[in-house]
Amino acid sequence: MSIIIAIDGHSSCGKSTFAKAIAEKLGYTFIDTGAMYRAVALYALRHRLINADGSVKRAELAAALPNIDIELVRGASGADGSVFLNGKDVTEEIRLGKVSDCVSHVSELASVRERLVAQQRAMAQNKGVVMDGRDVGTVVFPHAELKIFMTASLEIRAQRRYLELVRKGVKTSPGEVEKNIRKRDAIDENREVSPLRRAPDAVLLDNSRMSVAEQVEWALKLIPPTLL
Repeated sequence: MSIIIAIDGHSSCGKSTFAKAIAEKLGYTFIDTGAMYRAVALYALRHRLINADGSVKRAELAAALPNIDIELVRGASGADGSVFLNGKDVTEEIRLGKVSDCVSHVSELASVRERLVAQQRAMAQNKGVVMDGRDVGTVVFPHAELKIFMTASLEIRAQRRYLELVRKGVKTSPGEVEKNIRKRDAIDENREVSPLRRAPDAVLLDNSRMSVAEQVEWALKLIPPTLL
């Protein structure tokens, strides 16, 4: 028997890293919903559907959604998967600052969320998945067998994100990264459609001072032994 593990939480708190580790441990499929929204944001940037002030040309993007094909390709054991946008690998590009700056504005649109939620549910129809995002446990899979809500202090999240970008050769500053995260938090928590919320039955994980290995050990204790 397989289950659905829904992981929600704040930006840059390590959801994807944690979710990938759990999926690998259980032999489940990892689905990064954030990468899907980033791919849509990248498409919007490429097609000039983002205004100078960062707002989105809503009607134009909604009309373009049927032309946006997103594919998540699973990596080999222990390796990160890849994200393809209309047949092209955009795994690295969707993590650039310009995408981070507008992804929350794109992901708050009802038309975008409706389309991607339908795709996410289809991906998990046979269960055996670990999915992370902002509304997985509240909207996408409200009946998931295990829900985890992740968070960490703003300072810790900004530091982790900054170091990640530096490793990738992206030029930025700790201040700019923290500003971006603070802005994304505000948008995620206050948007009209599927705001970031902890589901009533979600288990809280504050990983500010935890290693990935410690987080995995903690999570495995929440899963019935018969499923391990």
